Amino acid sequence: MNEQEIIDFYIDNDILISPELLLDLKNLQIPINTKYTVINKDVLNILSKKIDVDVVDLEKALVLKQKHHDSKLYEKFIEYLKEDLSQQKTNNTTTSNNIKDIGQKNVENITTSLNKIQTRDIDSTFGFDEDFLKRNKIKIVSNYTSKTKKWSVNDFVGLYNSRYKELEKILRSRTELQGLTSISRISAKKERENVALIGFVYEKGLTKAGNIMLTIEDPTGFIKVVVTKVKEELFKLAEEIQLDEIIGVTGMCDQIVFANNLFIPDIPLTKELKKSPEEGYFVLISDPQVGNKRFLEKEFNKFLAWINGEIGNDKQREIASKVKYVFIAGDLVEGVGIYPDQEYDLAIIDIRKQYEAVAELLKKIPTHLPIIFCLGNHDVGRMSEPQPPLTGEYAQPLLDLPNVISLSNPSTVNIYAQPDKGFEGLDVMLYHGGSFFYYINNVLSIRRNGAYKRSDLVMKYLLQRRHLAPSHTSTLYIPDSKKDPLLIDKVPDFLFSGHIHRSTVNNYRNVTCINASCWTAKSPEQERRGLEPQPARAFIIDMQTREVKIMNFLSKEDQEKEQQALEDEKVIANG
Repeated sequence: MNEQEIIDFYIDNDILISPELLLDLKNLQIPINTKYTVINKDVLNILSKKIDVDVVDLEKALVLKQKHHDSKLYEKFIEYLKEDLSQQKTNNTTTSNNIKDIGQKNVENITTSLNKIQTRDIDSTFGFDEDFLKRNKIKIVSNYTSKTKKWSVNDFVGLYNSRYKELEKILRSRTELQGLTSISRISAKKERENVALIGFVYEKGLTKAGNIMLTIEDPTGFIKVVVTKVKEELFKLAEEIQLDEIIGVTGMCDQIVFANNLFIPDIPLTKELKKSPEEGYFVLISDPQVGNKRFLEKEFNKFLAWINGEIGNDKQREIASKVKYVFIAGDLVEGVGIYPDQEYDLAIIDIRKQYEAVAELLKKIPTHLPIIFCLGNHDVGRMSEPQPPLTGEYAQPLLDLPNVISLSNPSTVNIYAQPDKGFEGLDVMLYHGGSFFYYINNVLSIRRNGAYKRSDLVMKYLLQRRHLAPSHTSTLYIPDSKKDPLLIDKVPDFLFSGHIHRSTVNNYRNVTCINASCWTAKSPEQERRGLEPQPARAFIIDMQTREVKIMNFLSKEDQEKEQQALEDEKVIANG
């Protein structure tokens, strides 16, 4: 038979052979009655020498090796095969039953090893050391780990229905919206009447008179809502509203609704400013982007030296000794193929080597300190949000660190709870900030008040909407039909983000909003986009007072240059 006939013959018998075996198969008859689905040279030895192994376990080991999870198990199989062949050659008196007993014992050992490897791989991907979490007073509140599947139109419908139901509950708590009516009933009214409704913003435009016209949709239909420019405060609010937001409206209905009030879900005024009864600090950084040629390794090592209590004045060393947690808001590595010509910006071109470099840096952080991080757009994995936690396929050295906790983007953790003292802990939400650029570009008040330099305004805007990306095109997202994972259903005490490479801190209704610094110098690509990064900052938060301090790890010379640039900017702004 020629090569194609051999290939077709084995495929017809549900056997896949590797190309290098074709020559061997021409000269060797392979039994067809086998459970193997893939035949390579190692399997060829097994079949020809009639060595007894567990087919399923061997193929699982092969998959682990091919997916770069772990090659040790497969190597153990091969080692066993070589030992078995050697025994056959040197000990002709060994009975076939004894050989089977020896093989079975090795198979059992290998199966045990397989179970251990599989368990470790699962734990390092989505599992956590419960003792470590308990010891460090950490509770995972939300962490998206659902598997990827083929998405359909029904998933998008389910997502928006789920979002509508959750935000409608929040809006219904407003006394002004107690007399809520569905849009289909409002549209059927024949007389002028005051109405209240809740719905998605389907369209937005300006009338000839300069008024804002909104098209609102709920599960029963559509209706037009006019916001007149005469009502200045209401008009300003309407200017801020983007498509796909869920809002409440009260007004006079006369075929269309003339708005008297608009309502956004927002955070209750009664939100408590929670403080720990005990002194303790946590640290926030973002966007190390290790692997970039402009990675500030010297400055990052200064940060690591400080957290180990090796540098700083007495007060700074004292704070370092009382740090309880380290948070990283995404973009641990520079990544590969993130933007055109990125390869010219890479010092490390292999994504796995980038994560190895991150692991080497983060292992310098004391092992008693939990390192809690989410992913960013430069990290490996899908770009769509929510991004599942990091897996061992590309970043096993990092996940092997005993104090690392990999979470999805976004995610929420509760820290430092002390039930015996009546303190329920602090809720920290991590979101890298994939939607930020959209709102910087589209919300007028954010553009006018600092744009890229005021990411805290974006965070405030999203908290008011109780959603991290309410507009359909504001970020790439996964349409989970069960529950909208970008919804801010539980109001956090802290909202941490990165992505913008600019340091900002603010407080909105007792939620501390921090956009963290980066650890790379300004690149030509950032310069083209008008971004002005503020690198090498670490945020230190006092959990007892809620005070936020910023430590700058740039050299004194670089700090002076930054200060001069700010002063020059002020001079230009003042004419």
